[in-house]
Amino acid sequence: MEGFRLNSDRSETLNKTIRFPLELTKEIENAIEGKDVTFSGFVIQACKYALKNMEVKDSKKKENNKIQTTV
Repeated sequence: MEGFRLNSDRSETLNKTIRFPLELTKEIENAIEGKDVTFSGFVIQACKYALKNMEVKDSKKKENNKIQTTV
């Protein structure tokens, strides 16, 4: 599985309001300190990573179900 890497990204965006636990914001700010990525950029990349990996797990479950039903 591919690891999570921070990338600089300046694409078109839409504003959304979201609340974060204070401790999580501190952890994110520490993780991006000194890197060329904003808080929003980190959150976007983390969400994309989570969605990609969630899809992989979901597709593996579907494959396993197909194997079980055909056996």
